[in-house]
Order: sequence, then structure tokens, then C-alpha cells
Amino acid sequence: MEPSERAAAARLEPDELGEAIERLAANVLSAVHVRAQTLEHVLVALLAEGHVLVEDFPGVGKTALARALARSIDCQFARIQCTSDLLPADVVGSNVYDQRELRFEFRPGPVFANVVLVDEINRASPKTQSGLLECMQERRVTVDVTSHELARPFLVLATQNPIEYEGTYPLPEAQVDRFMIRISMGYPDPRSEAAMLAEHAAGDRVQALQPVLDAGELIAAQDAAKRVHASEALRDYIVRLLWRTREDRRVEVGASPRAGLMLLRAAKARAMMKGRDHALPDDVQALAEPVLGHRLVVGAHQDGRELAGEVIADALASVPAL
Repeated sequence: MEPSERAAAARLEPDELGEAIERLAANVLSAVHVRAQTLEHVLVALLAEGHVLVEDFPGVGKTALARALARSIDCQFARIQCTSDLLPADVVGSNVYDQRELRFEFRPGPVFANVVLVDEINRASPKTQSGLLECMQERRVTVDVTSHELARPFLVLATQNPIEYEGTYPLPEAQVDRFMIRISMGYPDPRSEAAMLAEHAAGDRVQALQPVLDAGELIAAQDAAKRVHASEALRDYIVRLLWRTREDRRVEVGASPRAGLMLLRAAKARAMMKGRDHALPDDVQALAEPVLGHRLVVGAHQDGRELAGEVIADALASVPAL
């Protein structure tokens, strides 16, 4: 998209931007069976320039979802299969000596794509996991004191199996905190699963997808999401929710200020998806669990995710939205 076209897209009304995102969601759903709420959370992260952590069993469509999203926005897709011997250079790239030119040349790694699927991230060593921190937070890669900017849009979808821990390295809190949203895809209902079997017998539906947005239009939508108005009362509401999690005795460490920033950005993106130019408490409440749940430290509780969900539900019930 040329700069003039991008500027024109940036001037689209909120309802027009909302319609564009609806087309994107419909295009993805035409090839992948996923719950509408789950897809909404992924699109919120995409518009808010966040990242997604998918905790679910193998074979539920995580790779297909990432591929369908990349094809729908006409962007480059890359997949990184994490193993214990994966090195940071395998992810971010490295300098290679060119004997003909007598100089080092940077060869970018797969993280330089627009949509990056990091499969089974907890199977990578802590050293390799740390290689993703700068990419996800600063949107750049530094190799031998030289920084290389990543392209926009940039979305990391990382997966991990919630029941298999042998040979894995639990993600440190600093890494988990880089993900805006945590989701689970779950199994499709029997009717959807039967339809999926019939559709895949005819070929790869994801491969047949046509783009409905390009990178320039998506960037314009991301910029528009930043301009969505968030009132002082809404910001105060988010802060009170954060403090409620910190004061809960079931929680060792409550939601951080970064969690509040992530929740605000996500709420503004959701508002834009709904065709509004202002965020509401409804947006905050709809996204509180997927944005805050993985940021609460609840100790060695047998089902920490369930307990975190209860803490957030109690906070939403006890903190009034003024």
C-alpha cells in the first residue's frame, strides 16, 4: 500500500474499520473451525500489536489458525518448531561470513516474518526463549551490537501443551508477561468436527484462502485502534481491578502495571472491532480473564489457571464500573 492509500485507510470511520475486521474474521472461519470468541481474542491481539499464548492439546488447529490468519492479511508466515537443541540464532538469525565480499552478512531468521508460530515454546531452552524477549517487546533483533527492525505487522502465536511436561522448560514470568492474551482453542463440537473431516477430504482449505486485507490496511487499523478514546473513568476502573488482584490473599503476585497497559490496549482494539471510537467497561470485562489470567502468580496450586479465573471473576464482581 502506498503512503497516500495508507493515509486514506487511516481516515476510515470506526464502523468501516469494524466491517473490515468482520470480513477478516469471516475469511478465517471459512477455512478453520474455531470458536468465535477465541478468534476475537486473536484479532484483538493482532490489532493491539500484542502476542498470543495458546495452551492446548496437539491437533486442535493451532497451526491452521496461524496460517489462515497470515493468508487472510496477505502477510508472510513462519513456523518455528521448538526443541531442546534449538539455538537463539536459529530463531533470530546470525551473521555469516561472505568469502566473496570479504565481509559478514546478516541472514535473518524466521522471526522476521509477520505471523510467527512458535510451536511448543516450552521445549526450547531458557537461552533460546530469552532470544524472543527483545523480538516481542522491542520489535527488533540485536546481533553483534547491530539492531535489525522487524516488519509491521508482527504477531507471535506461541503454543504449549498443558499436560506434557517431560523435557520442557517452564516459561519464566518475564516471558509469559510478553504475551498480551492467553487462549485455549478446545475441541470443536461434533457437528463442526464432522464438517472439518469432509472439508479436508477435498484439500487444504487454508491454502485456497484469498486475502481480504493487506499489510498496509492492517497497519492503518492498528494505528486507528491506538486512537480509540479511553476515558479517565475507564483507566481508573482498570487500575482498581489491578489493585483488587494484588490484594487478594489467594494470589502471591497480582497483575502488574504492564498488565494494565495491555488490558487498556486490548479494550481499545475490541472497541474498534465493534465499530466504536471509544472503549467501554464491557470491553475491559470481556478481556480481563484472557489478558490478566496468565499474569497472576497463584503458587503451586493444582489448577492455577482455574484459581486465577476465580480471582479475576471476583474482582470484576466487586469493583464497580463508574
